[in-house]
Amino acid sequence: MAASLGLVSASIAAEPIQVIKPVQNVNLAQVELGKKLFFDPRLSISGFISCNSCHNLSMGGSDNLKTSIGHKWSQGPINAPTVLNSSLNLAQFWDGRAKDLKEQAGGPIANPGEMASNHTLAVDVLQSIPEYVREFQLVFGSDKVDIDKVTQAIAEFEKTLVTPNSRFDLWLLGKKDALTQEELAGYNLFKSSGCTSCHNGSAVGGNSFQKMGVVKPYKTSNKAEGLFAVTGKDADRFKFKVPTLRNVELTYPYFHDGEAETLTEAVDVMGRLQLGKKFSEKENAQIVAFLKTLTGEQPSFLMPILPPSTDKTPRSKPFD
Repeated sequence: MAASLGLVSASIAAEPIQVIKPVQNVNLAQVELGKKLFFDPRLSISGFISCNSCHNLSMGGSDNLKTSIGHKWSQGPINAPTVLNSSLNLAQFWDGRAKDLKEQAGGPIANPGEMASNHTLAVDVLQSIPEYVREFQLVFGSDKVDIDKVTQAIAEFEKTLVTPNSRFDLWLLGKKDALTQEELAGYNLFKSSGCTSCHNGSAVGGNSFQKMGVVKPYKTSNKAEGLFAVTGKDADRFKFKVPTLRNVELTYPYFHDGEAETLTEAVDVMGRLQLGKKFSEKENAQIVAFLKTLTGEQPSFLMPILPPSTDKTPRSKPFD
């Protein structure tokens, strides 16, 4: 028995993709508070947009839009990445401007094109709600609400949004009939073509920045410049955080600009522009079949009951 387990462990270690493990070491009280805050639209100036609006947990942690819709119907500048397994990323946002989930959580609240509020107003709204004040007291030992506690709680909740036990994970763990021959052929092609040089690890991505358009330039009308916007280094222009491929069949459309509507299209573009390889129709279908095996167990929980508001802050209409 010990010998067989050792062989399984060795075979897993030899693969460029690793299993996703169930979440561990979280503060459950902060998680429950963070869940309420994640779904609460009162963090936005209109009272209609929540974190879940763009990172919908019933839609793979994204919104399935080319670019997200924000305050007053404003069209966002970039595709909303999935929040699922985001704790496995080396940084947050496509350009990596937030070092972790906590820093990321504060960004959309104050972004005029997203939730369009500010940290002071959002905190004042929460402080005006007695149920929230009591919960912050229980969770943090103080009834004073501040943005540090708000983002800490949201980040702690987001840490729980991992998706283990995909069919591919089961295959890695030794269940060899978890994949069909077509899916296995797709995985072998995915490896031999060089896809795993960027899409590796437990998140199958998210752990490096790479230029979009290595072999041939990527043509897009999107003005995002990637990591360059953070570092100012010309070498980082058009380098974006490699997206996770976990649950990728759910998180269409694809790329930072949302230009690829299907996995078939995304695989074709990545092959030609990143690898200099034109996949045949059969090869493309095999890789797509493999990618669909990366869909894991989706987060499952009861929707939180949000405390009633006593806030009297004037609100703008959401979509004027």
